[in-house]
Amino acid sequence: MSSLQIARFIISFSWLYHGIFPKLFHIAPLEKAMTASIGLSSELSYLVTKSMGVGEIIFGVLFFIFYRNKAIILLNIIGLSGLLCFVAILQPQLLIEAFNPVTTNIALIGFSLILLVETKAELKNEHKEEKV
Repeated sequence: MSSLQIARFIISFSWLYHGIFPKLFHIAPLEKAMTASIGLSSELSYLVTKSMGVGEIIFGVLFFIFYRNKAIILLNIIGLSGLLCFVAILQPQLLIEAFNPVTTNIALIGFSLILLVETKAELKNEHKEEKV
């Protein structure tokens, strides 16, 4: 399996997993704490969390399909960076917990950079083959 496919599967899996399990299947306490920290009511917090889960699932599927698209890779990097900043501002204590967003998001951003490099190299190779 190529590094391109490994990065694709890991990033897609992460978005799908984080959308399904801690947001749709069972709202994790940390998810409740995040939405509570912006002052949402319990009902609104529930709806926002569930909506975020659906959004993450949709993005995970789109990423899986369009993983070679530079725009979706950049959107992934921006989204992961934004989520990390969101945690750092609203719940900074989470940054030093086990399995924290620092290690997760930075690793996924790294895989995204691999995708950018690999897809760029792949395009160069395709253009070379067309000229020959």
